[in-house]
Formats: sequence, C-alpha cells, structure tokens
Amino acid sequence: MTTERDEAFGFDEERPLALSDLADLSGLSEAEVLELVDYGALSPADATAGQCVFTVRAVTIARTARRLREEFELEPHGVALLLSCLDRIRDLEEQLRALQVRLPR
Repeated sequence: MTTERDEAFGFDEERPLALSDLADLSGLSEAEVLELVDYGALSPADATAGQCVFTVRAVTIARTARRLREEFELEPHGVALLLSCLDRIRDLEEQLRALQVRLPR
C-alpha cells in the first residue's frame, strides 16, 4: 500500500535514503533508527563518512518496527529480536514452499 507521503517522496528502489528521511517515513525518531542499527535490525546500505544511508527496503522494516513497538510496548532490543524472528520465519516459509514444489504429486 502506497501512501500519499510515499508518492510525494517519490519512492525509487535505487534511491538512497538518508537517516532523516527514513525516520520521517517510518514514524521513528533518528535515535530509534540508530538503536535498531546498533541491534542489527536495520543495516545501512552505506555507512561511509559517518552518514547512514539506507535502501527503500529499510522503510518497510522501520515501519514494522514502529508498529511492533507501539502495539506491544516493546523496548528497542525487543523490537530487534522480534524483527529477527519474523525474518527467520519468512526464510523458513520460503524453504518449505521450495521443498513442497519438489514433492511428487
């Protein structure tokens, strides 16, 4: 689902996002985004020259982090752990689908 804010920003898969842009688009503060980076839940695409630059994919992760924080009243380390679990579940579901395709009918 694309929001008016997303359209105004002009989402482009190749366009890098600055820390401030990611914070604005996700509803997190810059400090919260940096905490998620520290916990490994978000990874900058390029962290050269002291600037954190992210891909558009980070917006989805950061928005999910914000929703988890709000809905479950989690601290940043809890959000990071839950994001990690969700990624693992997605990976396992993909593996399961791939194995199911290989089964004889």
